[in-house]
Amino acid sequence: MRKVAFYTLGCKVNQYETEAMEELFEKRGYEIVDSDKDADIYVINTCTVTNLGDRKSRQFIRRAKKANANSIIAAVGCYSQVAPEEVEAIEGVDIVIGTTDRNSIVDLCEEAKNKNKKINIVKSIKGHKEFENLNIADLKSKTRAYIKIQEGCNQFCSYCIIPYARGPIRSRDLEGIINESKRLAKAGFKEVILTGIHVTSYGKDFQDLTLVDVIEEISKIDGIERIRLSSIEPRFVNEKFMQRAVNSKKLCDHFHLSLQSGSNTVLKRMNRKYTTSQYKDIVNLIREYMPDAGITTDIIVGFPGETAEEFEETYNYVKDIHFSRIHVFKYSPRKGTPASRFKDQIHGNIKQERSEKLILLGEELMESFNKKYIDKTLPVLFEEGEKGWMEGYTTNYIRIKAQAGDEIRGKILPVKIVDKENDFLIGKIEEL
Repeated sequence: MRKVAFYTLGCKVNQYETEAMEELFEKRGYEIVDSDKDADIYVINTCTVTNLGDRKSRQFIRRAKKANANSIIAAVGCYSQVAPEEVEAIEGVDIVIGTTDRNSIVDLCEEAKNKNKKINIVKSIKGHKEFENLNIADLKSKTRAYIKIQEGCNQFCSYCIIPYARGPIRSRDLEGIINESKRLAKAGFKEVILTGIHVTSYGKDFQDLTLVDVIEEISKIDGIERIRLSSIEPRFVNEKFMQRAVNSKKLCDHFHLSLQSGSNTVLKRMNRKYTTSQYKDIVNLIREYMPDAGITTDIIVGFPGETAEEFEETYNYVKDIHFSRIHVFKYSPRKGTPASRFKDQIHGNIKQERSEKLILLGEELMESFNKKYIDKTLPVLFEEGEKGWMEGYTTNYIRIKAQAGDEIRGKILPVKIVDKENDFLIGKIEEL
């Protein structure tokens, strides 16, 4: 049996798209093997959000070719889209595919193999209007499933390469989303996560649909008990959204609201289209409707020109908002973005110091948020485990461990929280 291996970098959207491409190969008789195993074809689903993503993509391409000199190497995704000639020039690359035409990947790999030729089909996605349906019929997990509902971004934050890699917003048709959700429910999934490049843009290319319409329609499906959102644009959240979201009964009280900076002057240079005051009002609105909501976020430190005073504004703002979890990134200049040309680029040592300080604060905030739930009972969807312990998540995205066997995988059970340990809580299942 012919073998294909995948190596995936980057976001949840990339992971979803990899699973869809794996399925295309499986339908054609290929065996999926781990990326460190010998394979006839290696597919590298690249990321270009940071320089590190580019470098890791190049490293794996070279490593795969060394593992099997006769293999076909296909570089797919964002890095390929924004720098196709650079990717094509990497020794060992046979096929370059961007962020469209991935439905043809099996044919392209076989063509490259049979005709012994290199293929580069990357084309401009400026003005691209078609949503590429990469469907997944047989997900390997049986607990939570991602559904890609949207592609592209029109925001053009000054530091971000993604609009150039993914193109303008395109929405998946609602019927396709509902059909996939029904298949997932029938397969035993209890939770779906709506994902995309800029999820809250869903429906803007249609006339009468928004993200909350998708939430309401999925909430009608028997078997789906939780709907979770991936990272969302803060400005999308308003009173009407919260009212409809709460009435759906199934939207998780967890919101990943991308902040990036707690300084208004930095936000303006980033071309983020809100102020810290507006952001705080949105957080307060969420907590008004969902008092236990977990609010998570991303922060970039060391953005060009970020002064010590601006960093302190961010530090104090993060402390004031009291996030349940934060993800800290050191600014990485991306060629082709306005911020890469800004003056006053920050030295790496300063970025590192600020990153470490904010990460430490994030750990303190997470511990403070989690310990509020000791002695309380929370519903937990159990996903994985070993050696007599199972792990899962609450609706507000607290990681829970409890003593149990694999028979509870995929079940939502009430758990009494009894202790905390590192970044998770220890619980006792109240019923089986």
